[in-house]
Formats: sequence, structure tokens, C-alpha cells
Amino acid sequence: MFKNHPKGLISAALSNMGERFGFYIMMAILSLFLLSKFGLDKTQATIIYSVFYALIYLLALAGGFIADKTKRYKKTILWGLILMTIGYFLIAIPTPTPVPNFALFLAMTCFGLFVIAFGNGLFKGNLQAVVGQMYDDPKYSDKRDTGFQIFYMFINIGALFAPLIAVGIRNWWVQHNGFEYNSDLPALCHQFLRGSITPEATQRFSELSTEVSKTVPTDLTAFANEYLNVFNTGFHYAFGVAIFAMLISLTIFIINKRKFPDPALKAARVKESSDAQPTIVQMDPKEVRQRLYALFSVFAVVIFFWFSFHQNGVTLTFFANEYTDLSKININLGFTRIKGAELFQFFNPFFVVFLTPVVISLFGWLRARGKEPSTPKKIAIGMGIAATAFLIMSIGSQGLPDTETARTMGGLTDAQRVTPFLLIGTYFILTVAELFISPLGLSFVSKVAPPQYQGIMQGAWLGATALGNQLLIFGTIFYESLPLWATWLVFVGACLISMFTMLFMLKWLERVAK
Repeated sequence: MFKNHPKGLISAALSNMGERFGFYIMMAILSLFLLSKFGLDKTQATIIYSVFYALIYLLALAGGFIADKTKRYKKTILWGLILMTIGYFLIAIPTPTPVPNFALFLAMTCFGLFVIAFGNGLFKGNLQAVVGQMYDDPKYSDKRDTGFQIFYMFINIGALFAPLIAVGIRNWWVQHNGFEYNSDLPALCHQFLRGSITPEATQRFSELSTEVSKTVPTDLTAFANEYLNVFNTGFHYAFGVAIFAMLISLTIFIINKRKFPDPALKAARVKESSDAQPTIVQMDPKEVRQRLYALFSVFAVVIFFWFSFHQNGVTLTFFANEYTDLSKININLGFTRIKGAELFQFFNPFFVVFLTPVVISLFGWLRARGKEPSTPKKIAIGMGIAATAFLIMSIGSQGLPDTETARTMGGLTDAQRVTPFLLIGTYFILTVAELFISPLGLSFVSKVAPPQYQGIMQGAWLGATALGNQLLIFGTIFYESLPLWATWLVFVGACLISMFTMLFMLKWLERVAK
């Protein structure tokens, strides 16, 4: 796979793989953790989730600016890894649930998330700039798209086992303390303790408390407090695994740091003059402007895609938790069960790893016949594929009760829920779309960005992702207020807008990218 690619690619990919493993442990459980830890409603939890996820990418702009100005790309990346390790430590510290001081403990969690986001901003875009520079060598330049697809695949190898580990640790702690996992119980516990539970939901809460306990609870208040504390302590221990993943990533980067190229050297192109002295050749200002216009046009379009795609951490996870029959995926390892709504976060990276060689082979086959689409056209095709995924979700959600009705009922029975294959199929299609957009978008940026703006343009690509993530809150608002089938149609529309806009700009973008 790495044959005929720069030697530094595998080291960069492995370093990023460890970091992504830790990151996706957190992202697999973050939204549900905020609900179960603090008793937030979905909109409140999504506000925190979307701001954090936006900062993850928005601060990449700051990280790119710092690296471009200081010319210390590798040192900036190193500090990013260190800060992320500290951030995971802050949110991994077990604290009691229900929280004794709501404002204090929520602020502590948000501060830990900010530290992670800032560290990620220093790390993410600048490592991608390092990878991009590896392909500036003419003997590797025609393999740039493939190189970024390989790099992206290793990101997802890191993400592949993260949800399984997170769920396994959480459920191990729950089981170790004499309980069983149930997706409805954290919300019912909070409703019961607040006194906002309906009589119908109270009856279901009482039945579930008996089902998950080794002994029949005689005091539902004591049960609610204990179950919440055990459940969320398991989440804290899962966050702790991310610390070890970060330490592995940090070690790999430090060992291989000297082998990586330095994007600062791309600040100018150098050629030999007649007297054999190096002469700096600056890119023409008109060409710089055209390239920047093209990049920012693409950034504006992909905002709508990321708004739709990153619903996997909020509305699609809420759907998995409330409307999907989780009993169909239940692996009993004895000491723990691999079961939970978070497991669906496994399928996206699994499909990335599985499909990347297929997509690379497809593009290689088309390239050999002179029919390979341009990178901008691939991105447009990906957006159309994403629209198809949400259309399937809309069709599969027909007849399901709205979220308020489901809450009043205290949750649905397994018989009332949909098959997990609806979400699995959706993630399969979304992953195909992602492979047409995300790694190729990184490749497009590294190819088109003017030499002196490599780091900040990689950061700007991530900044566009940040704006899309900031819009995630609207997805949850639609999820809470519209019929489920109509919610998914909103994302169909967003993806189609992106696709047709890219097609409208296609010829211009192809000229600039030559």
C-alpha cells in the first residue's frame, strides 16, 4: 500500500491514528454522556457538542496561523498532542453523579473539552500540511489523492475500535456494580429525580429498574442515584483510555519527527540562477487570488455537507438510542457486554477502512482509461451520495412517533423500534460520500493553496467544517420539533444544494486546480 509513496507517510499516518483513537472514544459517547451526566435535554447537549466540535476545526485556523508565522510546524504539532492529553485527563477524572454542583462540574467538563479542542487545532491541520508537502516532490505528485486517501484510512483505523472500547468499559463498570445496561434508564432516572416523569413513564421506570438489577430495588430514588453514578463513572473510565492512546501517538511523533518534511520550506519556490545562487520565485499575485477564491468557494459549499454528515454524533445517535432495537447487537464477553447506541459509531470508520482500497482501485481504473473525474467533480458526486443516505433514513422513519410522544411513553419497546440495519445502511452510504469528499478535499487544498498559505488554508478547510458543525444545533431542533421523516429530508436538501453548487462552479475549479 505504501509502495511508491513518501517514506514519511506511514509515520504520519500512525501518529494520527493514535490521536484519532482517543478522539473517537470521546466523540462516540460525548453527546449521550452530557445527557446522562448532567440531565441536559437534547438541545442543550447539542449546543455544547456543536460548539466543541466547531472549535475542534475552527481552532485549526489558529493552529495554522501559528505554524505559518513561526515556521515551527512540527513543534506546534507536538504541543497539540500534549494539550490534548491534558484535556482527556481533565474529563476522565471520576466525579459524582448526580453532580453536587451543576455549574462547577459542567464548567470543568467544558474547560477540559476546550483544552482538547485547542490542542487539536494545533495538531490536525498542520500534520495534514506536513503530509501535503511530501507530495510536492514531482515523483510523488501524481499520487497525492491516493496518499491522502491512505492517510485518511489510517485515521479511521484509529477510530474503528474506539466505540467498542468505550462501550465495553462503560458496560463493564455497570455490570461490575450489579446492574445491566439500558439505553432508556439514564433519562428516566433524571426525570424521576426532577419529578418531571409521567405516570406512564414511571411505570416503565419501575419495570426497567427491576430488569437491570440483581436485586429488586425497594427505593426508586436510591436506585436512580446509584444507577446514574455507576453509569457515568463508566463513561469517565472510557475517557481515561484516550489518555493512553494520546501517549502512544505522542511517542510515535517524537521518534519520527526528524523524518518529516517542514512545510515552512514551501514558503517560496527555489530555482538555480545562472551564477548557481538560489533565487526565490514568488507566485504571481493574480494566481494567488484565483487560488484563494477557488478555495473559499469550495469551503462555503462543504459547510452544508458537514452540517449533514456530522449529525452522526447527535441526531443519528439520538435515533439509535431511542428508536433502534439495540438488542439485535449484543455481544456477551462475560465480564462485559458490547451493547449500546454508541456502537453505531463503529460502522463509519469500519466502512472507511473497508471501502478505501475499493475507491482507490476504482479511481485508478478510471485513471488508466483517462476517465477519472476531477477532484471537484468527485466532491460533487459525494454530496449527491450523501443526500441518498438521508433519503433512506426518511423512508425508514415513516410511522415512528415523535420524540415528545416517545418521552411521554418512557421509551419504546424493542418491538416498536426499527431494525439496526437502517442505520448501518445509512452509515455505509454516508461513508462512500465521505470518501469522495473529505480526503479529496484535503488533497485539493494542499494542491491549490499558495505556498505561503499552506498551513492556514488547511486550517480554513477545517474552519469550514467548524461552521458546518456549529449548525448541528438546528438538526437537533428539527429532530425535537418535526416528524422524524421530515427531519431527514432537511439534510437531503442541504446535500443537494451543495452538489448543484459544486457542479455550477466545476469548470472554473478544474481550471484553477491544473
